[in-house]
This record gives sequence, C-alpha cells and structure tokens, in this order.
Amino acid sequence: MFATIHIMASSRLPAAALTLKQFIQRQKVLSLYRNMMRTIRQVPDEGDRKYLRDWARDEFKRNKNSTNQDATRMMITQANMHHDELQSSLALANVKK
Repeated sequence: MFATIHIMASSRLPAAALTLKQFIQRQKVLSLYRNMMRTIRQVPDEGDRKYLRDWARDEFKRNKNSTNQDATRMMITQANMHHDELQSSLALANVKK
C-alpha cells in the first residue's frame, strides 16, 4: 500500500511536462501569434492580408519544434519587431486616408 501511494505521488506530472521557463516562453509565442493575426486582419487589401497571414503561419509552423530557448527568444524579438513594423505601417496608411 505504501509503495502505491509513493508511486502515485511522484507521477502526477506527465513525462513531457514543461518547465516554468518553457511554459512562459510558450505563452509569449502564442500571445504574439494571436496579436500578429489580429493586426493582419486590419490590412485593407485582401491580397496583402492573405500574403501576410500565410507568411506568419509558415514562420510559426517552421519554428514550432525549436527547443533552443536562446534561439526562440531571438525569434520572439524578431517577430515583435515585425509586428511593431506592421502596426506602424497600418497607422501610417490610416493617417494618409
């Protein structure tokens, strides 16, 4: 009976559970993806919108299995810069109207 309780207590987490750092980084990536898609929805031209949506999806899918945390952090930084650039371009396009 004691062995059963000990085994149950030590195996509550799945073998592939994320560390706290990995979990936080994953949440940042998911949030960035959602924000990118929301911003892309604001692009007025349908062709440009489709191109940007496909590009963003491909980039995120291509790097989906990256396990190097430093590389992932760098990709997050680059994606944030692309997102900010897109938002700035949309803001400028709205001002010119």
